[in-house]
Amino acid sequence: MTRLERYYNYIDGTWVGAETYRLIDDPATGEPYAEIADASTSDADAALQAARRCVDSCALSSVRPAQRVTWLLAIADEIRALTEEAAAVLSRENGKSLDVARGEFTEAARYFEYYAGMADKIEGVSIPLGDGYVDFTSYEPMGVSVQIVPWNFPPSICARSLAPALAAGNAVVVKSPEVSPLAMTFLMTACERAGLPKGAVNLLCGDGSLVGAHLVGRALTNQIVFTGSVATGQSILRAAAEHATPCVMEMGGKSAAIVHPDADIEQVLASVRSGIFFNSGQVCSAMSRLLVHRSRLAEVTRRVTELAESLSIGSGFENRYITPLVSKAQLAQVEGMCQRAMADGARCLTGGERVSGTAGYLMQPTVFVDVAVNSEIFQQEVFGPVLVIHPFDSEDEAVELANGTAFGLVAGVFDRQLDRALRTARRLRGGQVFINEWFAGGIETPFGGVGLSGFGREKGQEALYSYVQTRNIAIRISGE
Repeated sequence: MTRLERYYNYIDGTWVGAETYRLIDDPATGEPYAEIADASTSDADAALQAARRCVDSCALSSVRPAQRVTWLLAIADEIRALTEEAAAVLSRENGKSLDVARGEFTEAARYFEYYAGMADKIEGVSIPLGDGYVDFTSYEPMGVSVQIVPWNFPPSICARSLAPALAAGNAVVVKSPEVSPLAMTFLMTACERAGLPKGAVNLLCGDGSLVGAHLVGRALTNQIVFTGSVATGQSILRAAAEHATPCVMEMGGKSAAIVHPDADIEQVLASVRSGIFFNSGQVCSAMSRLLVHRSRLAEVTRRVTELAESLSIGSGFENRYITPLVSKAQLAQVEGMCQRAMADGARCLTGGERVSGTAGYLMQPTVFVDVAVNSEIFQQEVFGPVLVIHPFDSEDEAVELANGTAFGLVAGVFDRQLDRALRTARRLRGGQVFINEWFAGGIETPFGGVGLSGFGREKGQEALYSYVQTRNIAIRISGE
């Protein structure tokens, strides 16, 4: 047997092995090609204790903020230097194209640059209490931040929370996903090369129900940042309640775009391409429902179906647009939901099943119509390249359909009449609403949801304040 590439956990400034190693498959072939140290609860305790020592020593929080700026900019530079090597690993373990993988590390570097620009601007205020008193606030780090990262964009989502946490002076323990954990090790390498203090960042790959559950249930944990499924998020919240641990939760979505009669169809098609088929639909904020005014339904349905059938399909190293899903289990989940939808009476215009004749985890881009609004495929997250198209006759009906799930992550409106577009956008249930371009935001724009999509915000300036707590100091300076 060919020797597998081996990767390790990172604890207290040291790369650490384990008694057992987790096999990582190549989604393009279905065969294992690498292994990573399988962290234990003892490793989790060691990482928490290392982070706690870093916090207690004030190695991050007591330095002049300009030093944190320097560290974060150095991390960004190191990520850029590692991008080609790291992107090749990410593409192979995750299935995504090389171009998308490169873009993910570019985005990771941008997070560190962006929050470097804020690390020396976390300023409190002075509060007037009258003569004889001085009163002011300061923003203090949360302490030990435990961050649980999903498998769809692991380096980017890790950087999204790691960068502001470090900017604010926290120490971090990152729990990587069981599948696709390898490329995240490059972020730790970047942090190591940038000269961060020992214990400031720690990385564990292990079973979520064991290591992840252990991390979120410990008193040493001062904050939990989670991106993932609803079921896992609810389990984390129950554990967090034991110690009243503050959380930032992002638990996915079932996001809808509304296409009004005056919409620019070319804008709609471009957004469908990126909104539901980018990364093979494995995006929490994917455009999984397209609500179209009945006057444009036939045209939009035809054009979207043609688009889906035109997309190139293949491995990430071939730089195809539709690339393998991350795992065999994910492929089975997506295909299973499509089969159940058809059994329930939904009509599949294209796709609906895995790509035949390949050992890889490839799913055909899929378009459904005639879907019942109370059906699984309309209500629940698929996390694959699967789009539901549904008609509406009035603005009120469109808003009701869009808001008619338990989720509320993002939403979208397409309309040349900006007054109607803005009016519709204000009525939509979601933390972020796009008008005339899906994914129109960036790392500068706050991101997060309501309902089962979670709470708290990542990205933008607002996210930084998820990683600090306000302290007030009131001083009497007069003896009278």
